[in-house]
Amino acid sequence: MTTLLALDTATEACSVALLHDGKVLSHYEVAPRLHAQRLLPMIQELLGEAGLALSAVDAIAFGRGPGAFTGVRIAIGVVQGLAFALDRPVLPVSNLAVLAQRALREHGAQQVAAAIDARMDEVYWGCYAAEQGEMRLQGLEAVLAPELAQLPRGASGDWFAAGTGWGTYGARIALQPCGSEPAMLPHAQDLLSLATFAWARGEALPADQAQPVYLRDNVATPKQPL
Repeated sequence: MTTLLALDTATEACSVALLHDGKVLSHYEVAPRLHAQRLLPMIQELLGEAGLALSAVDAIAFGRGPGAFTGVRIAIGVVQGLAFALDRPVLPVSNLAVLAQRALREHGAQQVAAAIDARMDEVYWGCYAAEQGEMRLQGLEAVLAPELAQLPRGASGDWFAAGTGWGTYGARIALQPCGSEPAMLPHAQDLLSLATFAWARGEALPADQAQPVYLRDNVATPKQPL
């Protein structure tokens, strides 16, 4: 059976998850600015709990962003280091999709408007709908002012709001959700679920193709006043 390792450090949360023999183990902690120190020990703890060597892993999944620039870079660095050393492929997964998948797992939400606080008066935005247990992107992911966030064309029915973008800017987003979890952060357990679907479709990539998706070009410079 397939053994997959998943890790995520794109937001304030640092989490890892492991699929082995059809069972899922995960560790999750909210540890702002401690990801670089915590990630590798968390992976070792998880493997120890499963009684596995790292070499037993078939592929490594990771949150590719969008999220905090430094956090995304930490994940990419660790994933590439491990994947090159083990000669294993990687599975990049959108952090907005991970949020949506968590909303499906915890709230049964079938349609999710995921928003991560992007700072600089913007949100990372993506709308997802459940298809056979997998949250699939509807339309495009984007970074934009909260007022510009909208559902994809032709959308209908109830939408659940998930993520810190709703916590910070919810009053400025022109959508009345059927429910919300404005403090929700991505969890590697849900990243693992999405990675399992991607693995089954043959979407694993060579380690050197583990690339971040920031959605924003000027990741470190604030906007100039008009």
